[in-house]
Amino acid sequence: MRIINILSVLVLLTGCTQDQQNQLSRKAVEFLDGNYQVTYANGSTVKTWTITNGKVTSSDKGYYYFWDDKKHYVQVPIENSFIEETGS
Repeated sequence: MRIINILSVLVLLTGCTQDQQNQLSRKAVEFLDGNYQVTYANGSTVKTWTITNGKVTSSDKGYYYFWDDKKHYVQVPIENSFIEETGS
């Protein structure tokens, strides 16, 4: 059933302009808000951030971006970073 839903969305997107696809993508991201724990570990350096009712995004330049619970804007390299969805 999930595959049928995904294929339906893909078929609909092929008929949309690039601007319409971007708008739909931004709307879809709003549904991805959740609770996460992001950990960056490299050698002896280990840092962890908690995100409550937020989202983690990535870029082509190899970074994750997010706002932590202390309202700090954080950017960490995708390499050596781990994202876990938490229940709280």
